[in-house]
Amino acid sequence: MAVYPKITIITPSYNQGQYLEQTIQSVLSQSYPNLEYIIVDGGSTDHSVEIIKKYEKHLAYWISEKDQGQSHAINKGLQKASGDIINWLNSDDFYEPQALHTIAAAFENPSVLVVCGRGRLFRNLNETAYYSNGTDVYSGNVAKTIGWARIDQPETFFKASVIQTIGPLDTRLHYLMDRDWWIKFLFTYGLKGIVKTPEILVNFRLHDTSKTVSQGQQFQIEHDTFFYSLAKQFNLFHYVDIIKQTCQINEKFALQTVGTYDVDLVEKSLTYFLLRRANEFYAQNNKAKTKLLLQSIQVKQLASADQGLFRTLYFRNKYIPSSIINLLRKR
Repeated sequence: MAVYPKITIITPSYNQGQYLEQTIQSVLSQSYPNLEYIIVDGGSTDHSVEIIKKYEKHLAYWISEKDQGQSHAINKGLQKASGDIINWLNSDDFYEPQALHTIAAAFENPSVLVVCGRGRLFRNLNETAYYSNGTDVYSGNVAKTIGWARIDQPETFFKASVIQTIGPLDTRLHYLMDRDWWIKFLFTYGLKGIVKTPEILVNFRLHDTSKTVSQGQQFQIEHDTFFYSLAKQFNLFHYVDIIKQTCQINEKFALQTVGTYDVDLVEKSLTYFLLRRANEFYAQNNKAKTKLLLQSIQVKQLASADQGLFRTLYFRNKYIPSSIINLLRKR
């Protein structure tokens, strides 16, 4: 590749000294010729600062001071970022060799706005748990991509111009900030400019103190609150009421949208959100909430394949007793 676009990587960190050096080495060992690496430490009290200083000559910028959490730390890095392509890598994860070269090659086409790779999730020292399929993109169905939003953040890279449009992370969000970015992108740009690569780019660590492992319920609360706030902002009170009835939400949260969203797309996206939550509640054997959600879904707003899922859920939830469901799940 003749031209290497500048790639900015931001690592937010707080008391992750046991993992931080591996993270830093994985970035610097990419041998990518146009790298801008920024580390924003939240005032760690372990040996993190000592590790950062060891590599400071290779860093474009670093700081260690008390902050307001991960989103705030990343935003501080974004203020310093000057790259053409931007992402953050948490201080307990690490890149695969040549990951940044793969990303740069995928962005060679100027119409590309986002590149989504895949990741390896591992636990203990290096025991592979499974490989992700990458950020979910449902071809031809932006409403489903929003309503069923799931982003593999470490391996999803944005063009800097996109981030300038959708703005910094919402610092009130401590779990959903990456999904908020992804949804804002989808409402603003739709599915255009998204490229998926099958390459494994990132190793994502599962450990007892990681938010992904230890605070799953908090992720769900922010997720439900996001869509509740979206419905409330657009005065879609049918959705406001059913989400409030079935989900745990933070009433004080007010969504910060970008630009003007298409109301029909918002409503279709909320319909897909209800279908996903109905499917999840059914998997939890919560027949009452499954029923309420299914009754609230406007089926015609779903694609034909997803109407099939609706009908399957409706039949099973109504006609198959819980005792039989539990028996089948034990097998």
